[in-house]
Amino acid sequence: MAYRAAVITFPGSNCDRDMATALEAVSGAPAIRVWHGDAELPERLDLIALPGGFSYGDYLRSGAMAATSPIMRAVVAAAERGVAVLGVCNGFQVLTEARLLPGALLRNAGQRFICRTVALTVENTASPFTAGYAHGETIRIPVAHHDGNYYADAETLDRLEGEGRVAFRYAEAVNGSARDIAGVVSANGRVLGMMPHPERAIEPAAHPSLGGADGRRLFENVLASLAAA
Repeated sequence: MAYRAAVITFPGSNCDRDMATALEAVSGAPAIRVWHGDAELPERLDLIALPGGFSYGDYLRSGAMAATSPIMRAVVAAAERGVAVLGVCNGFQVLTEARLLPGALLRNAGQRFICRTVALTVENTASPFTAGYAHGETIRIPVAHHDGNYYADAETLDRLEGEGRVAFRYAEAVNGSARDIAGVVSANGRVLGMMPHPERAIEPAAHPSLGGADGRRLFENVLASLAAA
């Protein structure tokens, strides 16, 4: 049975094509493009991706308006059924606003847009997205965000740490994120939100300083995990 992934586009999304290209490059199957105003998702999806960008111009809290889009009701329902969901950058913001993941993304410390490749430490290897990485491994993935400062209260942070739900951590201070958290997973491990852009690091020929293929491995991981399920 063919692998089926959908990429949601919101007004202001600017990484939806990059995400679709990455998914097709890894799986060999074109991603299904879904508009935010649609009320329903295609049937029998294996993965739903919420891409980066500036949904609705980020004029309110980043991702807040996108979380109320009609399609998000279907995304939440799919996630509750166990469909894998990946939110990158603005997509991570949308996942927190939709309460699929805890916490919030605030303005970067220093109030500056950050665009560069950063080192991440892999903290979780139990989710479909991270199963092919080694615990403690350092990978390099590009970031490009102005509101990537992950925040949660101390109790929530302790719970995430205790449950092993921190997926990635910045290897050095990047944007002020609490405990240098760069990505978190849901309780069942099937929803991942992360600020860095794995879809921008899928080419094996790219120089390691640009991320090489470290992001491609994330897509390979989820594809392999879903195929084995």
